[in-house]
Amino acid sequence: MTSAPPRPRAWLLVLVILLALGGLLRLLDLDDPPLDFHATRQLRNFLVARSIYYNLLPNAEPQKVELAASFRRAVGQYEPPIIESLVAVAYLVAGGENVAIPRLYQTVFWLLGGLALFDLGRRALSPWPALAGLTYYLILPFSVQASRSFQPDPLMTSAFVVGIYFLYRWAEETNAKAWRWALLAGFFLGLAVLVKIVIAFLVGGAAAALVLFGLGRRFWKSQQVWVMSGLMILPAFGYYVLGHPGRSSEYFFSWTVALIKLIASPEFYARWLAFLGSLFGLTLLFFSLVGVVLAPPRLRWLLFGAWLGYLLYGLTLPFQMYTHSYYHLQLVPLVALGLMPAAGALLERVKAQGRGWQILCAGLILSLVGYQAWAARSTLLAEDFRHEPAFWSRVGEAIPADADVIALTQDYGYRLMYYGWRKVELWPLSTELSQVRSGGKDAAAEFADRTAGKDYFLITAFGQLDKQPALKQRLQDYPLVVQGEGFALYDLKP
Repeated sequence: MTSAPPRPRAWLLVLVILLALGGLLRLLDLDDPPLDFHATRQLRNFLVARSIYYNLLPNAEPQKVELAASFRRAVGQYEPPIIESLVAVAYLVAGGENVAIPRLYQTVFWLLGGLALFDLGRRALSPWPALAGLTYYLILPFSVQASRSFQPDPLMTSAFVVGIYFLYRWAEETNAKAWRWALLAGFFLGLAVLVKIVIAFLVGGAAAALVLFGLGRRFWKSQQVWVMSGLMILPAFGYYVLGHPGRSSEYFFSWTVALIKLIASPEFYARWLAFLGSLFGLTLLFFSLVGVVLAPPRLRWLLFGAWLGYLLYGLTLPFQMYTHSYYHLQLVPLVALGLMPAAGALLERVKAQGRGWQILCAGLILSLVGYQAWAARSTLLAEDFRHEPAFWSRVGEAIPADADVIALTQDYGYRLMYYGWRKVELWPLSTELSQVRSGGKDAAAEFADRTAGKDYFLITAFGQLDKQPALKQRLQDYPLVVQGEGFALYDLKP
């Protein structure tokens, strides 16, 4: 007599549906120019990838190779070009540049991170609470938009999630047989820190918490701990500290030392919390923090350590905490993990109710998931930027060849570099950051200093021009040689 085949697990079907939904949402509007989310950061990566691509491209025009390289030098090098190199190689396979390729990469990375997140939650709790957290991770509108953007943060966050999954597996055993988990945890967490060093705060907090939970004060006797620590620290230390010490110290002094005064103001914390609420929803954020308390001990330590690391991270880079949404992308899996224990407690209460109430609760959950998925879809389709490449190409063509130009323009001139193949000097924007750092300059002297030796003054950011009346008045003394729809070019030559 043969045994009956095992019944399919309902949660497995839901997992497949959720991953398919998360992937589908991120692949909407795939060919729209990357100007929908922090365009400056995305265009910077596109310019780096283009330079790598032209260096790899057989028989590329030397002039374009050098021009692309000059653009890459202009945008600076902050992190190792890992994702940019992957994209450049894919350009070769695809036969040319394509804005869809980075989105495909980042979507795959995010879904793999989601699988690790789910299995971590399943091991710590059970499948259904883990699915609740995974749903948040996949369909939160901010997560959908940010996780497919072309910048290091999605890969950094995905590697972090996979790393803490293996770290959790290691903490389940912490014996001689756990070497494979130690090596995998060290590799992926080290990769996350190498991709973008800001994740080091969360990596350090989570790793320290689980090591202390598993080994206590005897941790220093464990070879696995030392190997994991080396894998986590040495690659990033070699790149950021030994390889690029000037850039690292410049970033530290510009963004930490110069702006640390912000943390002394109560307004900073209010703005930080309000900003998080706009990205994650304050109710769910606090629900997730309650989940930290309700979590089983091992998961609780992991979450507590990671949250402590996030708090230190925010105090180190205070300005970004309420201005740069992508600096919080790594918080998405952390909030999702915290929601799992809270959802587990809620589901236990639902199980105790009658069938009718259970059906009603399931309907409410499906409605919420559908609403969030629709909101994420609407966010991606809210704007169409397909007209932008042609516009910037026209601007580039309007600038005389070999002219020395200063410009009041968007995104540090990256749009003009990427679509118009022209590089300009930048006139400073009037922003909150410039006001924080301003030292009060004489307008006439600044104009004379910045335009010395320049042939033309280009305006494409007219809203910024209205914020700088002294500049607007000064430009009226110069002839307007080209005026197109959306741009103006003034002749500065005597």
